Amino acid sequence: MKPIPKDKALDSTLALLREAYNFIPNRCGRLRSDMFETRLMGQKVICVSGEAGAAMFYQPDRFTRQHAMPPTALLLLQDIGSVQLLDGEAHRRRKQMFMSILKPDSIAGLIRLFEEQWHSRLKQWENAEQVVLHHEAEQLLCGAVCAWAGLTLTDAALRQRTREFSAMIDGAGSVGPRNWTGIRLRSRTEDWIRSVIVMIRAGHMQVPEGSVAQTIAWHRDADGKLLDTEVAAVELVNILRPTVAVARYITFAALALHRYPQARERLLSGRDDDDAYLGWFVQEVRRFYPFFPAVGGRVREEFTWRGLHFEKGTWVLLDVYGTNHDPRIWKDPQTFRPERFRDWNASAFNFIPQGGGDVDLGHRCAGEWLTIALVKTATRLLLSSMHYEVPQQDLRIDMSRMPAIPESRFVISRVRHVFHTAPPVIEMQAGQDLPKAQGAGGLHGRRDIGNEGHAA
Repeated sequence: MKPIPKDKALDSTLALLREAYNFIPNRCGRLRSDMFETRLMGQKVICVSGEAGAAMFYQPDRFTRQHAMPPTALLLLQDIGSVQLLDGEAHRRRKQMFMSILKPDSIAGLIRLFEEQWHSRLKQWENAEQVVLHHEAEQLLCGAVCAWAGLTLTDAALRQRTREFSAMIDGAGSVGPRNWTGIRLRSRTEDWIRSVIVMIRAGHMQVPEGSVAQTIAWHRDADGKLLDTEVAAVELVNILRPTVAVARYITFAALALHRYPQARERLLSGRDDDDAYLGWFVQEVRRFYPFFPAVGGRVREEFTWRGLHFEKGTWVLLDVYGTNHDPRIWKDPQTFRPERFRDWNASAFNFIPQGGGDVDLGHRCAGEWLTIALVKTATRLLLSSMHYEVPQQDLRIDMSRMPAIPESRFVISRVRHVFHTAPPVIEMQAGQDLPKAQGAGGLHGRRDIGNEGHAA
């Protein structure tokens, strides 16, 4: 094999902050390789992109997530002691706690709460001159997931917790004030959740039997001991915060309905395979729009891949955004086309918006089923429970901003509730819409621009 290409820059940290989602794709294209070496924060890192790279990266127990992301992002996204930082049997044991929480019948309960809150909130939207959908979706998700977890919030507390979770998510990919705000507000959230764990264990707070809060408060790791209070609080936050983060996908789904009327019309057509098309639509939203650009790992035990020796401790970044836009995998990857998922081979490595590999054994996001179900439900609600208009606004997506979001956060106006028999709750079956963990066989970013108004 030829030597791995190297980025000529002495250090590419500033370039990463400047190019964000396009940092790895740009260099893969320039170097004509799906793997290259560079330096970030003074450290050597191997960047890989594509299906083969994802299959290498998600080989069970090959990588650890410890010391694989900047502390500024770690403190907001996972924090010390979380399941993502565990390896081997310790990781699998803790992961099973999350999988037990996120079973299909439990997910259906959260979906019902989310749908009920959406219908209730519509009355306020009707009386508002304009509504910022992203902010509203965050609050609806926060209220639904806290109630589902067994936590009761006043209206004032709901607004406060939503602000805290939103700041964690928004600050995770940045340095400076946005990140500092997220860290400061996360400390408030963890103070609250620590007190919840302490009160549950002391019997001073009653939560529903089998609820998320109860499950985490009384979980015992492989050593038979209860989780440390700090760790239990971290893991409960790691259920609540990612659910609020689904607001970004809901915002992108609303943007896609607006920007691609053919998809909207197809969803409204009433054809027999509408439910299948809705699934394709949501998957295409998750493929097409940017969430987080890459995921990192450190080699646990040395191995060789493509003739390259990876020593223990080697830092590797897997290109998530670029893999989801790889023209070797996706024909016309910059085109929004839900139908492409009709013939998708369900590989666990060529479509990785929330990680790849086996969800039970590896580091793939345990909440992926939940994300899909929530975005399906929100899409149906946007289409069937309300009429609204999209006024003129700045809908650009700055691909140098992590995590990305339309500049206006998607504003709607003239909202009117449509009264009719509610559509059925999304039914979840184990494995539905998720890929199989099977073997795996110049990338370009984009800036989505649109200022036009549109009645919806």
